[in-house]
Amino acid sequence: MIKLANIHKQFGHSEILKGIDLEINQGEIIVIIGSSGTGKSTLLRCINFLEQADQGTITIDDISVDSRRATPAEILQLRRKTGFVFQNYALFAHLTAQENIAEGLITVRKWKKDQAFAKAQEILNDIGLGDKCEQYPASLSGGQQQRVGIGRAMAMSPELLLFDEPTSALDPEWVGEVLSLMKKLAKDHQTMLVVTHEMQFAKEVADRVIFMADGHIVEQGSPQDIFNHPQDIRLRKFLNQVGIE
Repeated sequence: MIKLANIHKQFGHSEILKGIDLEINQGEIIVIIGSSGTGKSTLLRCINFLEQADQGTITIDDISVDSRRATPAEILQLRRKTGFVFQNYALFAHLTAQENIAEGLITVRKWKKDQAFAKAQEILNDIGLGDKCEQYPASLSGGQQQRVGIGRAMAMSPELLLFDEPTSALDPEWVGEVLSLMKKLAKDHQTMLVVTHEMQFAKEVADRVIFMADGHIVEQGSPQDIFNHPQDIRLRKFLNQVGIE
């Protein structure tokens, strides 16, 4: 369903992604792990052109885009098939929770406002925030803001949900509620690509775990293979550092 072919990205003289190849099946949950600075977040941002890769092809369903020659129309087509959940929520401070979720439906999908608001309310109910529709981000907890961020991505019915360390900016008491919502999405067979440091989440939810280092996918496999039988010495060292081995 989704294919990345030979993705390269360089910032200045530093090559961050060094030829990433990856295929993701419909309904598959892939968790990417690895030390900071190994290109995990950059890879996610290149998939929907928050960053433009220097080389490589991104294919989602029938849309295939060459990163070097992508037109604005092609980028828009690709973005309509993805949803992005940021680590810092990225909500509009001047909009209510309901308005934040409805905004993309109105501006991108061209829905009528009452239709978009009804859908936003439905999503808020589904993520356990039905009573917060008129609340502004500043009056919500970090966990609630992140759930609204996930709800905003869900509203677009994306083929692929991209999560960039969705719990890293949260206080510890709010992490569980966000992970619970992500587990619910996994049970609903939402295709997800997740960059996270939450190893327990990866163990419980992932169909496949990918370990990145030095701009490459170094090792990938089932959670059992990655966490219990790591092959690469860099993976073994990483797991030891995060307290897995």
